[in-house]
Amino acid sequence: MDLELRHLRIVRAVADAGSVSKAASLLGLAQPALTAQLKRIERVLGGALFERDRHGARPTRLGELVLSRARVLLPAAQELQEEAVRFAASPSSPAYRIGATNGPILGGLVHRLAAERAVRTYTSWSAYELTGMVDLGRLDYVLTGACGDSGTPSGSVVWETIGLDPVFCLVGADHPAAAEKEVELADLADEHWAVTPGDGCFADCFAMACARAGFTPGTIYETDVATCIHLAQVGRAVVLCQATHQAAQGLVTVPLAGAPLRWRQLLGRHPTAPDSAWVVAQAKQVHDDAVRRNPVYSDWLVRNPGYGTAP
Repeated sequence: MDLELRHLRIVRAVADAGSVSKAASLLGLAQPALTAQLKRIERVLGGALFERDRHGARPTRLGELVLSRARVLLPAAQELQEEAVRFAASPSSPAYRIGATNGPILGGLVHRLAAERAVRTYTSWSAYELTGMVDLGRLDYVLTGACGDSGTPSGSVVWETIGLDPVFCLVGADHPAAAEKEVELADLADEHWAVTPGDGCFADCFAMACARAGFTPGTIYETDVATCIHLAQVGRAVVLCQATHQAAQGLVTVPLAGAPLRWRQLLGRHPTAPDSAWVVAQAKQVHDDAVRRNPVYSDWLVRNPGYGTAP
């Protein structure tokens, strides 16, 4: 892993907040996820950046060195981005500019919005990158998601919850779980897993859900959607997927009993984004359409109210 600006932002946030827990709240992350990220950053930099005890987190000598550089580099990078945006962007864009991570909404939303005006899209696995682009005015909207109980990043971006979905699993049609109405997570303890990448706390939340079910997950393949589907089709892995996912031929979507993992579909917008109320309404309608197209999810919702498209 190479050191990135977002890593320096994490180090600065912990130092400014005085504790990992406070920094996690400000960054909209679960504390275990932030702790895990901080440990990875410390491994890259060669040592501990903070001394942590019940009183909080204090920078080590190495931490002070990193912080001194971060407090120069981060404002300089921010200034560079803002200057580049002002130089490259037109005063008023005739198009809706939308960024998105992997999810069920983008295609349908583009179809609806394009009937009114042009749409420009930008995709990334990093919600932090896209949120930063909205914050800087390079995008009007960002479609992303977050674990059910995590917060949203701080900043100028205005967030709307579009829907709350359970996480299901995707298996081959000949997998033993394919014939079940739902499957216990513990019954999949011996499986390999596949999931699309992201920079939130989902990996840590999955590990904790497995721990509560009494096991440690085996191999986890973090890869693109097409590879996840292939691994499920050949029986190499069980795929963790959003409940709205439409299973390809030879695959079956199976709910996890008790919904141990939840995913919030989010729409973030710049404070000056055009037609915001209408765009939010369109996003919710697209999500509702995705729910209705999936008979497994629709059937599951009858037994599990409280999920689905936000009112």
